Amino acid sequence: MITIYHNPRCSKSREGFSLLENSGKDFEVIKYLDDPMSEAQLKEIIARLGIKPIDLVRKGEAIWKSDYKTKTLTDAAVIKAMVKHPKLIERPIVISGKKAVIGRPPSIILDII
Repeated sequence: MITIYHNPRCSKSREGFSLLENSGKDFEVIKYLDDPMSEAQLKEIIARLGIKPIDLVRKGEAIWKSDYKTKTLTDAAVIKAMVKHPKLIERPIVISGKKAVIGRPPSIILDII
């Protein structure tokens, strides 16, 4: 099953969603701002992406700039920040089996579906 972690207000996330719709494949939509992830879920996604937690952070968000940008954070602290403020999580994230991508650009989603 394909899963997209989606924010309908984000143009890139909407593009990724459209790609999945047009693929004709079944997929699950998780609106992660409405249904926030736990630390365990976020750690699993980061592991599947094969990245550091900081690489999943939207560093242009106001909350990041005001509360975190000037601090030296551990991986665990970065994950806690994303759990507390899901808006900080880069989007869309698409998972298919053991593969996962951040859909930026959205066309990269096609590589795993």
